Amino acid sequence: QVQLVESGGGLVQAGGSLRLSCAASGRIFSRYAMGWFRQAPGKEREFVAAIRWSGGSTYYADSVKGRFAISRDSAKITVYLQMNNLKPEDTAVYYCAAGSVTTTTIGGAYDYWGQGTQVTVSS
Repeated sequence: QVQLVESGGGLVQAGGSLRLSCAASGRIFSRYAMGWFRQAPGKEREFVAAIRWSGGSTYYADSVKGRFAISRDSAKITVYLQMNNLKPEDTAVYYCAAGSVTTTTIGGAYDYWGQGTQVTVSS
C-alpha cells in the first residue's frame, strides 16, 4: 500500500518557475519508478517525466526537455519536479504516480496515484 501526496502547484506567470513535490508513504520497492503526468481540460492525460527509484534514470517528454527536471530524495522518500520557463500550455493538473513498471511513459502501467495539484501559467 502506497500513498502519494502532491504539493507545490499554483499560479505563475509565463517564464516563471515552480517546484512540485510528491511525498510517498508506505512500502516503496527499489524496482519502482515514479512519474509525473498531467491533464489539461479537454485533453488526454500525458506523460511529463519519470525517474527510477533504484539507479535514478530519468525520462522526459519532448515538450518539457530542457525546462523540467525530476529528482528524488531517498531520505525523505520524495520526488520533485522542478519546472522552469513555464508556458501557458503547461497549465494542467499534475499527478504523481508510482509502480513497478518497465514502460515509464505509460500512465496505465502505474499502480498508485496522488490526488493531483493544479498548475496554472498565465500569459
